Amino acid sequence: MFDLSQAAPRAAKLTALGIGVALLATACGGSSTPSQTGSGSGSSSAAAAGISCPAPSAGAGAGNSQAATNSGPVPPSTTTTSTPLKIGSLLPTTGSLAFLGPPEIAGVNLGIKEVNDAGGVLGAPVSVVHRDSGDTKTDIATQSTTALLGQGVSAIIGAASSGVSKTVINQITGAGVIQFSPANTSPDFTTWDDKGLYWRTAPSDVLQGKVLGNYMATCGAQTVGMIVLNDAYGTGLQKNVKEAFEAAGGKVVAEELFNEGDSQFSSQVDKVLAAKPDAIALITFDQAKSIVPLITGKGIKPTQLFMVDGNTSDYSKDFQKGTLKGAQGTIPGTFAKDDFKKKLLAIDPALKDYSYAGESYDAVNLIALAAEAAKSTKGTDIAAKLKEVSEGGEKCNSYAACVTLLRQGKDIDYDGQSGPVTFSDAGDPTEAYIGIYEYQDDNTYKPVREEFGKL
Repeated sequence: MFDLSQAAPRAAKLTALGIGVALLATACGGSSTPSQTGSGSGSSSAAAAGISCPAPSAGAGAGNSQAATNSGPVPPSTTTTSTPLKIGSLLPTTGSLAFLGPPEIAGVNLGIKEVNDAGGVLGAPVSVVHRDSGDTKTDIATQSTTALLGQGVSAIIGAASSGVSKTVINQITGAGVIQFSPANTSPDFTTWDDKGLYWRTAPSDVLQGKVLGNYMATCGAQTVGMIVLNDAYGTGLQKNVKEAFEAAGGKVVAEELFNEGDSQFSSQVDKVLAAKPDAIALITFDQAKSIVPLITGKGIKPTQLFMVDGNTSDYSKDFQKGTLKGAQGTIPGTFAKDDFKKKLLAIDPALKDYSYAGESYDAVNLIALAAEAAKSTKGTDIAAKLKEVSEGGEKCNSYAACVTLLRQGKDIDYDGQSGPVTFSDAGDPTEAYIGIYEYQDDNTYKPVREEFGKL
């Protein structure tokens, strides 16, 4: 991240060596390598196309039971600032990823609340300014970024879309401000010339692609067709799904692209179905609302459908009951725990999805902790401490607990709601979970298992 000559060889190693994905069966209390766990009930077996996915795994997700928790008052900061930390958010409230906005914004607001409940950063409360990112069909993100930079933010949390982030990353980092995405997964950002100012809590799609490709093969699919959004997110994920599936012995028999803004998908659907794949991977955003009925209307069973983080959403108000029953989807990050969901619902009682809420919450905590470690609210100073607070020290999993350790002169290793956040020099998580979810009769989804992988 700070040195592209180091980042580029790392990317080459990923391509050459792949990723070790550990599907673990039991908890490792206190370990920095959490276990694979899951929740949910029922079977994901499918009669169609010979697909029969593994049964849901038992458990309640990875915990941080060994991490430090705050049991007393937070000591005052020994350094105070005359420039309080101000954070901006660039998250979608309109456009094709608008369904991700509410949980991400709730995660940011919960993080801000808890930081301020613990006394703020460097003796001053933290403020947040929210702006819409829109999608790549509009110029909303550029306008919002200009407004946020004009208000003197030190960091901007967002965008959710990799395509949107590509339109503003140079504007943000060129201003000496941190861009911290909770949901960007394009591998392109690993080697971006970002002056050490781009960070993310979502893992590269090298990992999600590997997990999804392997999982479809594990379910018995020998052939796969893909319908793919033609942007940085879609084509990057497509490449990694294909590589993993074919490495597992399968064959991709159809790959049909569409562009953001398209509203007709019959041609892509017909071409994919003509190849008669065992399984169909939908790498889209909310275009799935139009694509799924076209596919199921032609007799394809929902158990043959595999979705991704861009479209694994609540469709209870969009489709007739049973439309998606048995379909599965992947979302980076560990399953949201019940206590975390309760805190998020206190922030936004209307929440139905929790995708990337943990990653957004962790982004706030990491920025705040790095500012404390740097004793500065300047973007470049904060960025220089982000990797340090994510690794190597005493484990802690809340702002109050972590900042207490920092103010006691200790090194910290923040583990968050999204999993064990440990950054590479490129600002990427080096280890992460991918959650696998299954749709129920009411077209909502439930977690069935998690896979933990290292990058």
